[in-house]
Amino acid sequence: MTRKKAVIKKTGRRHSIAFKEEAIALADTVGVREAAHQLGLHESQLYDWRRKARERLNKSQTERDKETEIARLKRQVAEQAEELAIIKKAATYFAKSLK
Repeated sequence: MTRKKAVIKKTGRRHSIAFKEEAIALADTVGVREAAHQLGLHESQLYDWRRKARERLNKSQTERDKETEIARLKRQVAEQAEELAIIKKAATYFAKSLK
């Protein structure tokens, strides 16, 4: 006789972002263990949600920093292009006067 193994399919619940944010806020006030118990979640879920929220926040901050740096570099390139144009005009002027 061959035995068939029962396949157990987990039906994971999907939680909204708003729920996750509220759960993280609750965990910050009453503690992760208590919040997980009140919400019927595993503590690891709350830790994971908190870590991912921080990553999103840090990523957003990193993107803002990059945008600021890009804008600064674009201004610097424009200034240098203007300075180069002035130098070229001066070089042309002095080259004509030497002839």
